Amino acid sequence: MTSSHQSPEKHPEHGPTPHGVAHVHAHSHGPAAPVSKHLRKVIAAVLIPFATAVLVGLAVLWPGGAPGHERTGVGFDRQTEQGKVVRVEQVDCKDVNAAQVPPTGDTTTPEGREAVNAQQGRCKRVTIEVTTGKDKGRQFTEIVQPDAPRQLDQDQEVVVAYAPDAPEDLQYSVTDVNRKFPLVLLAAVFALAVVAVGRMRGVMALIALGTSFLILTFFILPAILQGSNPLVVAVVGASAIMLIALYLSHGLSARTSVAVLGTLISLLLIGLLGSLFIGWAHLTGNTDDYTGLIHGLYPDIDMSGLLLAGVIIGSLGVLDDVTVTQTSAVWELHQADPRMGPRALYRAGLRIGRDHIASVVNTLVLAYAGAALPLLLLFSIAQSSVGTVANSELVAQEIVRTLVGSIGLVASVPVTTALAALVVSADRPPRGAADGTGPSTGTMPPVRTGRGRRRKR
Repeated sequence: MTSSHQSPEKHPEHGPTPHGVAHVHAHSHGPAAPVSKHLRKVIAAVLIPFATAVLVGLAVLWPGGAPGHERTGVGFDRQTEQGKVVRVEQVDCKDVNAAQVPPTGDTTTPEGREAVNAQQGRCKRVTIEVTTGKDKGRQFTEIVQPDAPRQLDQDQEVVVAYAPDAPEDLQYSVTDVNRKFPLVLLAAVFALAVVAVGRMRGVMALIALGTSFLILTFFILPAILQGSNPLVVAVVGASAIMLIALYLSHGLSARTSVAVLGTLISLLLIGLLGSLFIGWAHLTGNTDDYTGLIHGLYPDIDMSGLLLAGVIIGSLGVLDDVTVTQTSAVWELHQADPRMGPRALYRAGLRIGRDHIASVVNTLVLAYAGAALPLLLLFSIAQSSVGTVANSELVAQEIVRTLVGSIGLVASVPVTTALAALVVSADRPPRGAADGTGPSTGTMPPVRTGRGRRRKR
């Protein structure tokens, strides 16, 4: 017991000293040992030109703000102000003509039955006051039917749309409720949870997340609206997000640099496959009212290129997770057993990656399926066959998006694992390793027992 304190261990660079169990154990759980200066130069020779190209791309494509246009008053393209419900009155729907029976008088149709029910129910006469803008203080009235999906209550804050060309009594209408407070509260809870668990690493991750939103808001979206090629904009923007997010969250190290290289190669593969299959499947990217409105306002935007840009950006977040995990796994395997060569490290890392592939691909598919759930319900109601559903452009583009992203994720595991295994194995051993105590000798160091005796493993 006392002998474990009598011979303090020294770093290999300061001379040969025996290594105890505690020393080996600490390596496996602490930060990875820094790679040699030579290897850092090799990694920098690859990443510095790439980072320079990203900066040049940002400078050349920087839009300077979204282009202006004349508002159409359709969908999201409306002038909006804030409002508040100041009075709610219960009235008979029949008295306020809340619904009209169809001219045919047929009440057996869904529209006819809905009109009859509305006439027989109790409606709300809601008075709303505009609280922002040039008409602040102005009030208007709306009738809310009992079966309306959005019900309004006293003192509720709402979003109102303004139509300047409409008659004065119809210029304002309620378009949505104000959800800012619950959303801000939820974001605050999320930030507190990340910082409480991740501590300083969590703070850096939040900064990286904020930076990603800034690049998306001030570069990617305005640049696409300015008419730049969506694919080029997405590649440059995604690369900038990747560099900032990974280095801020995981530190400026060789391990992070390998993850960056693996992510970059996978993104290039996703871009190539996405471009090929979006063109081959004749996907236009113009599939609903929102994309139709974008195309109408900005006809020069390449909608299929916009779809491909969405595939690349949507895959980036999951790719970061996979590449960082694989790189860390290989680094830790090397620290646990420095005798492992690149092949052994690759095989061991790939075994870890197979479990990751199964969970990540399933996550990606379920994420897209969840987003498209209302659409899938419509097809189910129509009793359409699987082939018909898959062939429709709305579903086909989600299939292409999911499968192309999944192929990139699957490919990122062997690519990143191979890069990490080659880099960590190619690292030059520190001085003093040739004296028989370093990891390059091929023998395990002696293990110190509790009684001061040594035994070979």
